[in-house]
Amino acid sequence: MKIAVMGGDGFIGWPTSLHLSDAGHDVHILDNLSRRWIDTELGVQSLTPMDSIQERTRIWHAETGRRIHFNLIDLARDYELLKKWLAENRPDAIIHFAEQRAAPYSMKSDRHKNYTVNNNINATHNLLNALVELQLDAHLIHLGTMGVYGYSTVGAAIPEGYLPVGIETTSGETVSQEILYPANPGSIYHMTKCLDQTLFHFYAKNDGLRITDLHQGIVWGTHTEQTRRHEQLVNRFDYDGDYGTVLNRFLIQAAIGYPLTVHGTGGQTRAFIHIQDSVRCIELALKNPPARGARVEIFNQMTETHRVRDLAEMISKLTGAEIAWLPNPRKEAPENELIVKNDKFRDLGLDPITLKTGLMGEIVDVARKFAYRVDRSRVPAVSAWTRDIAPTINHDPEGKRLKSVS
Repeated sequence: MKIAVMGGDGFIGWPTSLHLSDAGHDVHILDNLSRRWIDTELGVQSLTPMDSIQERTRIWHAETGRRIHFNLIDLARDYELLKKWLAENRPDAIIHFAEQRAAPYSMKSDRHKNYTVNNNINATHNLLNALVELQLDAHLIHLGTMGVYGYSTVGAAIPEGYLPVGIETTSGETVSQEILYPANPGSIYHMTKCLDQTLFHFYAKNDGLRITDLHQGIVWGTHTEQTRRHEQLVNRFDYDGDYGTVLNRFLIQAAIGYPLTVHGTGGQTRAFIHIQDSVRCIELALKNPPARGARVEIFNQMTETHRVRDLAEMISKLTGAEIAWLPNPRKEAPENELIVKNDKFRDLGLDPITLKTGLMGEIVDVARKFAYRVDRSRVPAVSAWTRDIAPTINHDPEGKRLKSVS
């Protein structure tokens, strides 16, 4: 297939592009490279050294003989350019990663909230609008988040997108219906993913677009089969308080002798997936598109759930790292249970990688190799969800800053 990967220079987009190219697909990356600019804004860099997207694709061609094409396009702002590219290339499938993906970044300030909403919602709607205008019957796969469901304890397994409900009629009878699971976002970022859901629902119903929405858990790991082939194909690896994911951050903290930063009680239960499984799931979704006119196909793209403090204790035992218990910068339940159905991908043949498979040690090795690239001042999570929470945040978990003498 000819596949457009929107946001193909990013944390999930790059290994997905390599994986699909390796499988024989004709891959075209569309990206505005905003994630690289955000690194500059935040004064931080990927733990792993990243070459330019042009150099990355050149190395891939030299190693495999396969070409990945790059197009500098901002989906949220360059609608006519996007439409022109789609009209000229008419891809068979489109994978949509082109959104600001970090909840803490989306909560840093009013400017960051506006950017996240404008970028994410405009990108999604511009893409849907162009598909309809061009009568382009491409299968659209969107990377969403488990966070659309929220993280409150409900005492039941979260279904894959749709909730069966009974509605009492005026005559007193009960009729059955399936509705989108009630949205319960925990940040501006998560809110944009909830709004994406509504856009997809409308365009599938109104225009017959074929759409798959992947509600993904927290990604851990850095290498995939393809990124291991050459050191310049390495994926980005974020460790900072805004973009680093919790398990990767713990492993990096352990590798550099930094305390494992657990916020609140650590009772937050979250869904996880290894990055290799993430790209496999996307390929499985590609091979199993919904029919034209069908409702949006929704998968829960996760393989296991863990409580944050249990992860910290596991890694502490593995590495000897200390645990620092810190105030929580987020407005969220201190404790929650999380039971998630993920039967669809398992039924399609996914054999998941779990935390018990030994790959955590590989991440620690990567972190130690590139520890010289870590700016320890960027490790703490300091983006507060509300003004009231901001004064409670610990900016110095190591306790190394100069103290005033009274």
